[in-house]
Amino acid sequence: MLAAALSLGSAQAADQGPRHHAGGTYDAATATYVVTKGDDLIEIGKRFGVSATELKEWNGLASDTIDAGETLKVAADSSASAATPANQYKMTTDIAPGVATPDTLDTSIGTLHLRDGVPSADSIETIYDNLDRSRALQAYLLGIPIVNQASMRDSLKEFGPVNQTDVIWEELVDSRTVELTANDNTIYNFIWIDTHDGPVVLEVPPKSLGAIDDFWYRWVTDIGITGPDKGEGGKYLILPPGYKGEVPEGYFVVRPSTYGNWAPFRTFLVDGSPKPGVESVKQHLKIYPLADAANPAPTTFANASGISSNFVFPGDYSFWELLNQVVQEEPSTGSDPTTLGLFAAIGIEKGKPFEPDARMKAILEDAAKIGAATARSLAFKMREKDAYFYPDSQWRLPFFGGYKFEVAPGVANLDGAAFFYFFATGVTPAMAEKMVGKGSQYPWTALDADGSPFDGAKTYKLHLPPNIPVKDFWSVIVYDTQTRSMLQTDQRFPSVSSQNENLQANPDGSVDVWFAPEAPAGKEGNWIQTIPGKGWFMILRLYGPLEPWFDQTWRPGEIELQP
Repeated sequence: MLAAALSLGSAQAADQGPRHHAGGTYDAATATYVVTKGDDLIEIGKRFGVSATELKEWNGLASDTIDAGETLKVAADSSASAATPANQYKMTTDIAPGVATPDTLDTSIGTLHLRDGVPSADSIETIYDNLDRSRALQAYLLGIPIVNQASMRDSLKEFGPVNQTDVIWEELVDSRTVELTANDNTIYNFIWIDTHDGPVVLEVPPKSLGAIDDFWYRWVTDIGITGPDKGEGGKYLILPPGYKGEVPEGYFVVRPSTYGNWAPFRTFLVDGSPKPGVESVKQHLKIYPLADAANPAPTTFANASGISSNFVFPGDYSFWELLNQVVQEEPSTGSDPTTLGLFAAIGIEKGKPFEPDARMKAILEDAAKIGAATARSLAFKMREKDAYFYPDSQWRLPFFGGYKFEVAPGVANLDGAAFFYFFATGVTPAMAEKMVGKGSQYPWTALDADGSPFDGAKTYKLHLPPNIPVKDFWSVIVYDTQTRSMLQTDQRFPSVSSQNENLQANPDGSVDVWFAPEAPAGKEGNWIQTIPGKGWFMILRLYGPLEPWFDQTWRPGEIELQP
């Protein structure tokens, strides 16, 4: 029936009229066209809203070659009854504008051909390729947080088994650790928790600051100073998704929506030394299954300081393989139908093998390239004004849309999430909400005062006005635009901090920080080395930020290029 209906098209071709191409004579009565010099099938097809393939079929052409003077059919054969004007039928009504689709559409993916609303075979192929490409790009951007976590988990497992190992930077994180925007001011501790086999207990040390993020990289709870233990230390019980068993008393109960969870926390220097903080961790930190609470195995401490290691996720085709690995491991209830639907549309679906054919694999490889470049565009040149702390300033917010990444309650901030998870690790309200004297704030910039990217061959200065508003300390750290990790130079720690003994303050209490390949004379204590030919960006960290930061009565200067 469908084939019969489609054959009843009018013999009248959809003539778009003469133009600079396909300007030959058209006979409406016979729906034929006389080829003129310079014509080709594609241009004739454009005039009549058909494809070159259809013209060849209707005219019995074995090739694309046509000659001037040749007469071509430009419409399919039709029955005499089909020539009856539509407005002569009894049930005919006027069709509102925009309902019908023209037979020819000039679009960004090329010229699409349709016959009475039905795309031609070659147009359908083009449309499906574009649909798969667009879904793959969105899947890549939505998958960044998940793949970020998957890479983190795999890297941590190289140091020791999950539910038992604390990867600790006992002498602080230095530039040998390739880790997204890490700091060298506090003692990092990274722990991976997996509850596939049942609940897991995490006993955190006092005076720590951290969080638990699930495998989809959503905040679950704070631990330490901003958590329920309020910095006194305590026992956290992490339950599997949908856990129905008995929950013993004496724990801070945590219910993530995923089995895999990352628990990063930090302790702090005492009089410039990490030793007291490290000792506190080793004395108090314990990780063990709840089933072993009566006799837990000793916690393994793996010192990562000074060790070449990588915690940054891949952006190439292996991105998809990591994403599929997590989708297979975790319950679908941990995500949302739209995100999982995009993943399924490109072949990543729970319980099914990820086996793209050659066409789809090429699309996914291309989407990974475009996705990585898109994330970098969002990171280094965000177009939304709300992503900046001040009008006409280059100082950027780390959380664009808050720690939930929303433009309004229940409305996702897609650009803010893609940028952050491409750029950083660790999601917690403590880094996004106003917490005077607690938590931390992270203004950052990749552009100088004139809006230009930083050039590693040039000299720049950052002026921090007097009375820098912190209860604890501040720091400036420089990062590599490629790896989003500490810039690897001759300096083990590419930073300047109020914790540094050789920091020089100006007579009024302000501080100038210098960025250059070589230290300006007499400014060695306030200098961070850069590399000619390599870009960089920086983060200003404020620990225990005070009210003048939040009410903006104090603000850092823009980073100025020096003559």
